Amino acid sequence: MKVLAVLYKGGEAATQEPRLLGTIENQLGLREWLEGQGHEFIVTDDKEGPESVFQKNIVDAEVLITTPFHPGYLTRDLIEKAKNLKICITAGVGSDHIDLNAAVEKGIEVLEVSGSNVVSVAEHVVMSILLLVRNFVPAHEMIERGDWQVSEIARNAFDLENKVIGTIGAGRIGYRVLQRLVPFDPKELLYYDYAELPEQAAKAVKVRRVADLKEFVAQCDVVTVNCPLHEGTRGLVNADLLKHFKKGAWLVNTARGAICDKDAVAEALKSGQLAGYSGDVWNVQPAPKDHVWRYMKNPLGGGNGMVPHYSGTTLDAQARYAAGTKSILENYLNSREQEPQNIIIGKKGYATKAYGQR
Repeated sequence: MKVLAVLYKGGEAATQEPRLLGTIENQLGLREWLEGQGHEFIVTDDKEGPESVFQKNIVDAEVLITTPFHPGYLTRDLIEKAKNLKICITAGVGSDHIDLNAAVEKGIEVLEVSGSNVVSVAEHVVMSILLLVRNFVPAHEMIERGDWQVSEIARNAFDLENKVIGTIGAGRIGYRVLQRLVPFDPKELLYYDYAELPEQAAKAVKVRRVADLKEFVAQCDVVTVNCPLHEGTRGLVNADLLKHFKKGAWLVNTARGAICDKDAVAEALKSGQLAGYSGDVWNVQPAPKDHVWRYMKNPLGGGNGMVPHYSGTTLDAQARYAAGTKSILENYLNSREQEPQNIIIGKKGYATKAYGQR
């Protein structure tokens, strides 16, 4: 069996730190185990274009493993060429790099390591909110320049206490974000989701559901995006919705870059409609050097908290998703049932509503 893995390049860091399991150097710790059973294991970060290692090997691979951090984009065209492909495994959470409808049509199973990143991302969300609200990045840049002008920073720095904070999506990650925000004593916590939280869960964090998205954003000082990317959420935060945000609100997106219209966000930040935008996800990954989110600023020269996609690939998360990937492979190789929470597409089609109601 050929197993193809598209991972990210770790370089010297991966040599120095073997716990960087999601890298091409450390290969999720799978090589010895797979090759010991006689399987072929191809690992690469070369994924763009028809001459890439990814596209050349997908034609006869039986298993595809890829991370959300350096995804091998499995389009409908590539699925048509992948005659032997039986199962796609996301080493992490988020399988929108796969044309899921095409996978259903071809009977290809899609699984991810559910829950492997939820704590890591939730912590990153809270950090990102604080970075924006406290105007941290311009303050640090000032120190690096050798300057010291407190007023330039303090004029756009606020407390998180007594703010209205809302999450688009209140699933595994969104709910954990709400839990972690409770000690900051916000004025109110809100959520927008197609599914209502269980009554006890909502009471535990004192969160209120708002069913209309425009009404939801209009009430929030801070909006955090914690929903999957699918047909219903692509471009969800667009120029029209941004007009309904409170002027000077902060927006955090650690879900998927394409949920937010990149140019609309940049324009809203430039105009001051948004005071800040932070996150680690981009509509194309790696993001091109001229991507507008790299350089956008608010009118005061701050408000940009963007980083590369790493919130869900801490060393702790890598240990979890590497172990989960091996478990999924073991189940597949031994014809055992997969854990239900990991199944996006099973043998009979969609097994979850996480990627839209089908």
